[in-house]
Amino acid sequence: MTLTAPTTRLTLSRLHAPTLETLPAAVAANVARIREATDTRIMAVVKADGYGLGALTVARAALAAGAEWLGVTDAADGSALRAAGVEAPILAWLNPSGVDAAQAAADRIDIAVGSVDELRQLAADAVPGAPLLRVHLHLDTGMTRGGVPLDDWAELLRVARGARDRLDVVGVMGHLPDADRADPAANAPAVLRLRHGRDAVLRAEFGPLLVHLAATSGALTDRATHFDLVRVGAGLVGIDPSETVALHGAARLTASVVHSSAVAAGTPVGYGGAHTTDRDTHLAVIGVGYADGIPRELASGAAVAIDGIRCPLVGRVSMDQIVVDTGDRRVPRGATAVVFGPEGGAVPSVQEWARWAGSIPHTIVTGIGARVQRGIAGDLAYRRTEGQMSSFVARDLLRCGRGRGPAGRGPAERGHAVREQEGHA
Repeated sequence: MTLTAPTTRLTLSRLHAPTLETLPAAVAANVARIREATDTRIMAVVKADGYGLGALTVARAALAAGAEWLGVTDAADGSALRAAGVEAPILAWLNPSGVDAAQAAADRIDIAVGSVDELRQLAADAVPGAPLLRVHLHLDTGMTRGGVPLDDWAELLRVARGARDRLDVVGVMGHLPDADRADPAANAPAVLRLRHGRDAVLRAEFGPLLVHLAATSGALTDRATHFDLVRVGAGLVGIDPSETVALHGAARLTASVVHSSAVAAGTPVGYGGAHTTDRDTHLAVIGVGYADGIPRELASGAAVAIDGIRCPLVGRVSMDQIVVDTGDRRVPRGATAVVFGPEGGAVPSVQEWARWAGSIPHTIVTGIGARVQRGIAGDLAYRRTEGQMSSFVARDLLRCGRGRGPAGRGPAERGHAVREQEGHA
């Protein structure tokens, strides 16, 4: 093989920092797809900093596309959205940092309550005469991962009745433990439990109530779970945990080639020489590694795209860099590698990276490190026209390919994906 020299000479100024780019137009398109599947209101869940893509960016795009509520993990996250000018209703439902009841009430943050003790504490902390703190009673509908057991529901309502001067019960919620199976029969027990819980709250003369159970998978595959609102988090960024519906990827990770070389057959690559070249070839070093969220343990086939060509990773993932085999092309320093993105074709998807890592797509997008710069694709100006979303970033929507998403794979291949989805919406 003849080894070729670089065609251009690039200087340090031509390198760009690793960048995770959010595509608001893709978020908008995903909200529109959810709207096709439900007649209820949509809560855009922007926990974990909007699944790693920026809570405010994702929230604004989702609300502009027709979502009516926002969901967050912690009340403080809701307050930050309020400080940024967001006016939509917000629910916080885990609150690992605790809840400042007075501040939450002042910021109009609804709080989910998952135990009798939590409700007692909120009642004690709330200030009589101040604005009522709005609460959603969280029933354990089969997840056994928070939520009030049905056996304790009567005591919860007793406490709530005693705190009517400080707390306003406005909602009842649960979680679906098996929605990723896309089987309504698997969801039926949780639906029945939530109905029982809701009816008990209504008999206790609370209401009107906002009742909600379904997250992304339930929203897409089972209308019986929709009640008054569906909570969509992973679906906003293009992830359908049920792997049955094609959504638009909303993230693109790029990085520069920082070094390239021509090597002979039999050359060991990286720590421990875990890979040895089997032919004369070219190698390119990409400036991202496991400190930036690239999974260290990857299955064969992991790759990036450079100039529209998929280039396989070789050797071990290092803290700050990966090495790819570019074959008979010597890629110049400063060339852009697309680690993942929505384009399809040679560009790997987030779902592919999850399979290579033996994980789920959620861990890929939320695991991108802090030193990776964040960017936003296109113009953020949206407008609503006759009930349809339009934007000034249509080119990004056109580049959000459907063919390479999980819905494009056959049942056997989908079965290889890890099905345990921990705590996603």
